Amino acid sequence: MPQKQQTNSDNLKRGLAFAYRVGDYFENSVSDMIANTHLGVAKLGDNEEPSINTWYRVDIPKGLTGDGSEYYIYIKKGSPRNLLIFLSGGGVAWNSYTAARPSSGGTITAGIPNFYWSNLRPFTQIMNIRSGITEDINPRNKFKNFSQVIITYATGDLHVGNNDYEFKNSEGADDVIHFHGYTNFRSAMEMVKKYFKTPKKLLIAGDSAGAFAVPALAGEIVDDYYPKCEDITVLSDSGQFLYDGWRDTARDIWKAPDELWQAITSDNITVDWYRRLYNKYGDRFRYLYSSSTHDYLLSAYYNDVANKIFASDKDIQAEFYEQLKVMLTQLRQINPEFHFYINNFKNKMVMKSGMKGGTIHTNIRNLNFHLPNAEGVSMEKWLYDALHDRCYDSGMSLVE
Repeated sequence: MPQKQQTNSDNLKRGLAFAYRVGDYFENSVSDMIANTHLGVAKLGDNEEPSINTWYRVDIPKGLTGDGSEYYIYIKKGSPRNLLIFLSGGGVAWNSYTAARPSSGGTITAGIPNFYWSNLRPFTQIMNIRSGITEDINPRNKFKNFSQVIITYATGDLHVGNNDYEFKNSEGADDVIHFHGYTNFRSAMEMVKKYFKTPKKLLIAGDSAGAFAVPALAGEIVDDYYPKCEDITVLSDSGQFLYDGWRDTARDIWKAPDELWQAITSDNITVDWYRRLYNKYGDRFRYLYSSSTHDYLLSAYYNDVANKIFASDKDIQAEFYEQLKVMLTQLRQINPEFHFYINNFKNKMVMKSGMKGGTIHTNIRNLNFHLPNAEGVSMEKWLYDALHDRCYDSGMSLVE
């Protein structure tokens, strides 16, 4: 190798190593701050009754995260009439290569390909509670007094897996990821029913990986846990990722329930699962979908599938934008009363190397949740109106 090329290669390695250390230091610092201050969340005892408007961590003994560590959810008891069940995001692993590359503060900062969170720890709390719809100190938050359940996620399987998948890790050693998302979901819902018995209004929502899971699991939530609830809204925030191998992944790698993988007939798993949901439940639910126009992160995932490059730039974001317009049309064809919220809030995640420009990824648990989009409507208002039978689209001028 020529000397100049070797020097450039060495500099790149040193730069990546430095960025990795900075990212890990940042993650550890945030974890320490959360764990050792009032920001931490108390663990709810087995026979303890939760206080009103207080977040708790609830351990799920039968649960397991991707790397085999403990699994827990978050709950907050508010109005018994209004219940939010939220399916969290946290990436996805669809083959052995992606399974071998979990996320961390270091990999994200260094721009090293990373695809899913494989465990729960204090740092991941900031992705789950006290932001956007889950804010508990903002008196203006229209959802502040809702009872809220956060079904956490660290399995890489869109909450639908039931498999211990063996693979070679990034160092070439034998490893295993526990695709237990579906098992975790069912075990968590048994615990949820214990604390939240008979809501009158039910919002089933999710962002990122959880957005895909909403149409997959909403029917079970209603049928098996809240069959008497008649006021039900489903919302997916940022669930677009085209991949023609979804059916094989769901069947053979995640080992999802048969009815879920069998429903996958195209490269758009979200559309396929919403079609299945609507065919079974029709107008029993209100159907909502939200997205930004040029999602920097989902476009990076698509770029990895299409071009083997885990990065995002204006070209792949433009492709995402065209795919979004098609997806919205497909959802509206499933149900003419499907309603949408579109934004073009700019991506400001400067720590994510290789993710240039674009728009935000997810909005519902983001500070922008309370801010107006290009048409002057916040996601908070749009969603609150929908839950009170005032359903409409907002932001569609951005995709015309």
